[in-house]
Amino acid sequence: MFKKIAAFTDIHFGLKSNSTTHNQDCEDFVDWFIAEAKKEGCDTGIFLGDWHHNRNSLNMLTMVSSVKALEKLGKAFDQFYFFPGNHDLYYKDKRDVHSVDWGRHIPGVTIVNEITTIGDTTMVPWLIGEEWKKMEKLKSRYVFGHFELPLFMMNAMVQMPDHGELQASNFKNPEYVFSGHFHKRQAKENIVYIGNAFPHNYADAWDDDRGMMILEHGGKPEYRIWLDAPKFKTVKLSQLIDEGDDLIKSKTYLRVGIDIDISYEEASYIKETFLANGDLRELTLIPEKKEVEINNDIDVEHFESVDQIVSNQIANIQSDNYDSKVLLAIYNNL
Repeated sequence: MFKKIAAFTDIHFGLKSNSTTHNQDCEDFVDWFIAEAKKEGCDTGIFLGDWHHNRNSLNMLTMVSSVKALEKLGKAFDQFYFFPGNHDLYYKDKRDVHSVDWGRHIPGVTIVNEITTIGDTTMVPWLIGEEWKKMEKLKSRYVFGHFELPLFMMNAMVQMPDHGELQASNFKNPEYVFSGHFHKRQAKENIVYIGNAFPHNYADAWDDDRGMMILEHGGKPEYRIWLDAPKFKTVKLSQLIDEGDDLIKSKTYLRVGIDIDISYEEASYIKETFLANGDLRELTLIPEKKEVEINNDIDVEHFESVDQIVSNQIANIQSDNYDSKVLLAIYNNL
């Protein structure tokens, strides 16, 4: 099927409410991907799913960026294969309506909407119904798909639970199974999640190991990191003040926990000062929760209940108009 493949996945055109900044990042990534693939002599390109983010509708500005990028990919390779992920499908349980169906009209682009084997390689779009049962019968050396396998990390913190259907053990025969869907790059045995195109939000904080994969037929996968990608970081304010020049790189998003005692005016000044740096896209200051101190020196033996406190106060009333004994009797009968 191929001599040398360049692959990427999960770019999500239209993310962040059809942000023009994000869509431009997507276009810039595609330009970088094509340049790297040509430099490496890749004859075949593969996209492993989730081209668009919104499965229900397409914004016109997002569509313009989307079409331009796919046209570039069609021209760049002898053959560019593309299959839909779950975000590309209008219905979760069938693939007859998806957001990139128009891509079949672009020269050089092949939309793979069914499980397709060419030579020793099988391409698998988002599985529907009972299709997952077919995976253990695959004999191909290489499998490319958009799989939701349990016990892999969906992001840096959350592991995919086991729902009892598709398992990594269903892929015993292939030498390699390459997948999109989970954005964190990771591998177990013959299963490889190649990592999404670039970090998208704070779930990807401090994990810039994203970009593309290159696979020469018969070789081992190699990865290229897009160094100009957006970067998401979570830091303490004290760390930002001390290490700001090292922390802030091109296209940085910062979420900063306020761990020092400062006024609102001082916080605003710090934010404006750092935002004046053209490389910083966003800076969000987040007050940190203060732990309530518990006094362990309380003498429990001298602790008074509410009733004791009220009774003592009534008993100590000195008045010519009220009889404290009568008042105490009234309180005790309440």
